[in-house]
Amino acid sequence: MEYTIEIEREDDGRYLAEVLELPGVMAYGLTREEVVKKTIQLALRVIADQVEEAVTVQSGYSLNFAYA
Repeated sequence: MEYTIEIEREDDGRYLAEVLELPGVMAYGLTREEVVKKTIQLALRVIADQVEEAVTVQSGYSLNFAYA
């Protein structure tokens, strides 16, 4: 599955990023690199929780994060 990270710059200069396919997965950072890293870390925790809760994962499952 591919996940899309949307990044916006706030008026105060911070970046806000969210994973569109995972509601509630969003983070703030001072740089684009920082916010992408934080957002991917949070997304992986959420996905891990979903897997732990017996979400069906098909063989050949892969994770791809795309951001602009």
